[in-house]
Amino acid sequence: MLLFVDQAPGAEQGLKVYVTTPITLFETPALAEMRWTRKLLYGTSIGTGLLRRILCICRPQAMAHGLKYSMKTQVVILLLGALPLWHPVANAEGTAQALSPNEEAIEKLSLGVTPDYLLGPEDVLEITVWRSADLSRVVTVRPDGKVSLPLIGDVSAMGKTATQLSGDISAKLKEYKENPQVSIVVKEVNSYAVYVLGEIMKPGKYPLRIKTTLLQAITLASGFTATAARNKIVVFRFGKDGHQTKIKASYDDIVLRDGASQNIELKPGDQIVVPSETMVLTP
Repeated sequence: MLLFVDQAPGAEQGLKVYVTTPITLFETPALAEMRWTRKLLYGTSIGTGLLRRILCICRPQAMAHGLKYSMKTQVVILLLGALPLWHPVANAEGTAQALSPNEEAIEKLSLGVTPDYLLGPEDVLEITVWRSADLSRVVTVRPDGKVSLPLIGDVSAMGKTATQLSGDISAKLKEYKENPQVSIVVKEVNSYAVYVLGEIMKPGKYPLRIKTTLLQAITLASGFTATAARNKIVVFRFGKDGHQTKIKASYDDIVLRDGASQNIELKPGDQIVVPSETMVLTP
């Protein structure tokens, strides 16, 4: 493995460290607790004093193993030996093993919010009727879940896929046009969103582009404020029957204890409320 330490001439704010393999670089008594990994080192600035300390500690070990060492050059290359432990999928010997194309596809599919996208209010649709430019439109799904088109008027879109909606439009257009061909492109996805409010740095509406958990939503909103009651999080969710349910979660339970089940997968329309400590203490 190669560790590159690069310093621009005259730089005073430290050095950039780059590693070719994301593993623990070395383990010495003086730096054992630091456990440097790629996540810490890759593109991270460190002070020149700390770098000299690392090099002083590593130099005897490097010399003993016949490794190259130089303090005069702008780039220091320490050959620390290849330890291929990068990929999370590894065999019994600890060597890296790449994912197969099918496994990669399954991994990507697992990020989807839903297997079939269902249209909702505020979604923007481009509806094209073949050879009928006067019937083609870019429309927005209204709050009542419908879209309006020439000749046929209102068509219900909410809760349908784009394919289902195109079939409904084609069926209505048959009264005015022989064998109409309708295609629909979802130009803007606005109905899949969650709302984060309360003692959050950036409260607001956040689009649900991929599968998102409670902690990920809090991260998108830049985390808690200083007065947040982070162990009293409440998620309000509407069910299929229209009734609203309340889901409670504790940040400390999720992160520090065996409460991973509280880090729920969010659904479109979920409202995440982080109360303040004052609200929790007030009877």
